[in-house]
Amino acid sequence: MNLSLVFEWESQKMKIKWLLNLTLCLGMSVVLSPLLAADKTAELPEKEKFHIYLLIGQSNMAGRGKVDPASNKAHPRVLKLDKAGNWVPATDPLHFDKPKIAGVGPGSGFGPVIADAHPEVTIGLIPAAVGGTPLSRWVKGGDLYERAVKLAKENQKKGVIKGAIWHQGEGDSSNPKLYNSYQKRLSGMIADLRTDLGEPDMPFVMGELGEFFTRPGAPTVNQALHGIAKEVPATAVASSKGLPAKSDQVHFNAESEREFGKRYAAQMLKLQKQAAEK
Repeated sequence: MNLSLVFEWESQKMKIKWLLNLTLCLGMSVVLSPLLAADKTAELPEKEKFHIYLLIGQSNMAGRGKVDPASNKAHPRVLKLDKAGNWVPATDPLHFDKPKIAGVGPGSGFGPVIADAHPEVTIGLIPAAVGGTPLSRWVKGGDLYERAVKLAKENQKKGVIKGAIWHQGEGDSSNPKLYNSYQKRLSGMIADLRTDLGEPDMPFVMGELGEFFTRPGAPTVNQALHGIAKEVPATAVASSKGLPAKSDQVHFNAESEREFGKRYAAQMLKLQKQAAEK
């Protein structure tokens, strides 16, 4: 066999292999670059122009609405705190409490509306809700309360806490002892949260349980929310009227969650306006 032909053939094979590898790498780069960009740690503005909101409660705050990959884009001035503690673009799902089922929640509609109302600032969302959790884990001393406070305090070095939005109560709607004491216990939590964060007038917006939710204590929980809004300063209730559920009749669907978030935002802006006029 002619050795020159062998060497030429091996050289050609190496060139082909190199070109195939290059093509594969370039192709993967095109596919992955948008994904990497979505998770890229954001550059934060100065502290006073970074407004932070806590998203707390159970699954209807964490969100179980179906995510549409085609439209899943973050508002340019809305960030979320990811599981690693980095501020990244606020694409859905915002929460990561249960990665396999986490989806669109009210924060997805809330953040953009707040950002558009305050064009000079960047909005930061701290997703701290966890599905299936009772109020007992959210009062002072409870593990989820302490975790949320810790996350908020850590990020007060970077921005200003401007409010909290809350959706919970499904987990307390089956036990009369729990739903009949809901107003007192949640009022206490709001007071403790404000004290621990050093924000005595922090706006706090609560969301009604869905009209579709039929556990016996659901009306009592909703009454408690409105009772708090009448008695506790700087609190308000976002209505769930007319918002449909997913097929499970427990969770709001994606469209409902976004609309619910806009209603939360309207109440938050109303509270902020009232505070500014004092």
